[in-house]
Amino acid sequence: MLDSLELADGHLSDALQAQYWRDGFLFPCPAISRDEAIAARTEIEAIEQKWLDNGLPLPLSTYKRVNSHVVMPMVSRIAKNPAVLDVVEGILGPDIMIFSGEFFIKEPRTKHIVSMHQDLTYWGLGAIDGLVTAWIPLSPATPKSGCMDFVAGSHKNAILEHEDTFDEDNLLSRGQEVKVDVADADKTAIEIHPGQMSLHHGLTIHGSGPNSSDDRRIALVIRYIRPDMAQQVGDKDYAMMARGEDRHGNFIHVPEPKADFTPAALTLYDEIRAAQSKVMMKGAAGKNEMYAT
Repeated sequence: MLDSLELADGHLSDALQAQYWRDGFLFPCPAISRDEAIAARTEIEAIEQKWLDNGLPLPLSTYKRVNSHVVMPMVSRIAKNPAVLDVVEGILGPDIMIFSGEFFIKEPRTKHIVSMHQDLTYWGLGAIDGLVTAWIPLSPATPKSGCMDFVAGSHKNAILEHEDTFDEDNLLSRGQEVKVDVADADKTAIEIHPGQMSLHHGLTIHGSGPNSSDDRRIALVIRYIRPDMAQQVGDKDYAMMARGEDRHGNFIHVPEPKADFTPAALTLYDEIRAAQSKVMMKGAAGKNEMYAT
């Protein structure tokens, strides 16, 4: 296990900021404490037990995989953790919004993968620098459990052509895969553990292999944006204020949920999902919904 990077009074130093912009990723950064990460795993697993067959309008897996911050207070709480935001501020500046929160979970000894891709491919935000993904493990993310692999410097490309596979073992919405051969030698394995996190640029090519370990690989993934970003494909988009101010008004503000899966939050969730599906699934043959099952 690598020691976490040394921060400057809780913030990224100039050298670490330069490293991020050089490589397109940074790890292992300090995040929430190890105890908080372990408690968060207990909390999401309790939610799984309570709500799996509790009459939700959509499958629980859908709520976990897209916009969890809209319906689960634990996600917005972690996303707004000051220690996390202090690090993210070194990339985005003082005004920070939460674009999405989601869980990537690989069960032990399963074939689920994430194909090599760029995050910004289908989000309608363009090839921007104003988005960073914080990847927060709630269980160990190792090469054996299917940690991410990043391609250093790949964020300096534009949005590359991707191919949709809709592979049932692929955790991505379209099973999208960048149409570029990525050699194993060009991949950096991002091993991180509870209490740490990685950051990556929205254009960084990355993916992950299957979980061959005996434990679940659970990650909470938060996408942060600057308020001056804007939806370029759809007619509207949504974000939750995390820190600072929104001086641009490009996003409809999402409130923090008051409890798990309240009627108001579920209604808002459906509204957001419908709007973002039009963007995310545009051009996908025979598909028009994100994570429908």
